[in-house]
Amino acid sequence: MLRAHHQIPTHLNVEDKVLFGLTGRQFLTILIGVSLAYSIWNQLALPVSVRVPVTIACVGGTLVTALIRPGERPLEQWALVALIYVARPKCSTWRPAQPDSRDWHAAVDDGWAEASPGLAWQEEEQR
Repeated sequence: MLRAHHQIPTHLNVEDKVLFGLTGRQFLTILIGVSLAYSIWNQLALPVSVRVPVTIACVGGTLVTALIRPGERPLEQWALVALIYVARPKCSTWRPAQPDSRDWHAAVDDGWAEASPGLAWQEEEQR
């Protein structure tokens, strides 16, 4: 009797290729960038000498963003990391919070002590 041989997948952390050897993220990035470049070419009311470089820059930026993956991570993740790094302070100092002395003392004119209810069983004992 022959046993069936099954291969165990070892490429579980690899993104699936959707079309033309591109991952889904890369394909959609290129699709959006090319659509934006076409919109710039078609809708921008400027002379051709201005539209051509702007459209080429848009397509070039799209291809760079979609295809270059430094450290096996997409450029948009690197851009987010850089933005977070720039936004955060570079030096932090911990100091215990100083208590406000006004929080420790009750106001004299509150009258909260006089407004407290009395105990019924204590009043009976005093009689």
